[in-house]
Amino acid sequence: MLPRLRTSLDFLPSPIPDKPGLLIRDPFRFSDSTLVVPPPLVQCLTLFDGSGSTLDLREYLVRITGDVEVTGLQQHLLDALSSAGFLEDENFVRLKVLAERTFADAPVREAAHAGSGYPDDPGELTETLREYLNGTKQPTAPRSALAIAAPHVSPFGGVESYRAAYASIDPADGDRTFVILGTSHYGRPEHFGLTRKPFVTPYGETRTDVALVNEIAAAAGDAAVMEDYCQSVEHSIEFQVVFLQHLFGPNIRVVPVLCGSFAQSTYEGGMPEDDEGIRRTLGALGEIAARDGSNLLWVLGVDMAHMGQRYGDPFEATANDGVMEDVAGRDRARISRIEQGDAVGFWDLVRENHDDLKWCGAAPIYTFLRALPQARGSLLHYQQWNIDPHSVVSFAGMRFHS
Repeated sequence: MLPRLRTSLDFLPSPIPDKPGLLIRDPFRFSDSTLVVPPPLVQCLTLFDGSGSTLDLREYLVRITGDVEVTGLQQHLLDALSSAGFLEDENFVRLKVLAERTFADAPVREAAHAGSGYPDDPGELTETLREYLNGTKQPTAPRSALAIAAPHVSPFGGVESYRAAYASIDPADGDRTFVILGTSHYGRPEHFGLTRKPFVTPYGETRTDVALVNEIAAAAGDAAVMEDYCQSVEHSIEFQVVFLQHLFGPNIRVVPVLCGSFAQSTYEGGMPEDDEGIRRTLGALGEIAARDGSNLLWVLGVDMAHMGQRYGDPFEATANDGVMEDVAGRDRARISRIEQGDAVGFWDLVRENHDDLKWCGAAPIYTFLRALPQARGSLLHYQQWNIDPHSVVSFAGMRFHS
């Protein structure tokens, strides 16, 4: 039997003009390899589903090549997929164990997206973020911010929303501890990913409030994954760290919490806290918020709707046009519940049609609303962005007070 092709890979059309086909890469970075499968061979990938055999693959290759001698081509395809770590085989297990052990043993969480999501040169990064935040004004609200919500989309795609969120906090906020609730794109549903490691970016090294991390872990029990490997590749927290360091210097104090999706509640009904681990974690975060109060500033790294062909929809999506006008209305209905601090009302809207809007930030938002029920929010900026010609992501900048 053929080994199964990993379902956790990224598949997208090749962007290389002279190498058309299907590009495959590993978002978990167990492997740094990237493969482009030529168009005639793309269909044969469906045979790597756990039920296809080497004979099936051979028959397919004979059919498309018209040549009965395909042993070399078949072996080359198998070797390429296996050596890249794209098959569920012994080589992938080896790569996975090595990557997870390497992260667990590392003293710091290295920057994973410097040089791609943002510049890796400190001077260039400063100039870039200064340009992104150009025109920001000091907050006029009479009370200090309790929290902000900013996107986690690539900063160049969400400049206006990042600017709105980070313009709403005060220079004095740099002395507070930043509890960063990020979307866990790669983590287990109904689980929270934690790390005690300081984050390192081109600006330097943060401080992680290990005592608070340990407090959350102790309360969450099995619902918390300590030194979660997902922390090593996730961008939803890293982007917030970079903006905070830009504003307040590298030595900020953080509590990084990745929130896995609340899939069971979304698809089966009920509330997220019906899961005991989630309930305990929400309770711990609520106790920390009540006890430490103004010493904390909560930062939500969240995107909203994901629509279009990239996300499995049978239509092309264009920002602020056609179907995306309806999406904007539904987004704003959810945002209104968030502004009111209405966790139940927000989750009722998320569960509609099993969250067909695909809000990847729903879990961090709900976690925040439950942990800080006194929070009331204000929408500062809402926007939609074509992440590719056929797909759109929506997001917003928000500010919360008590």
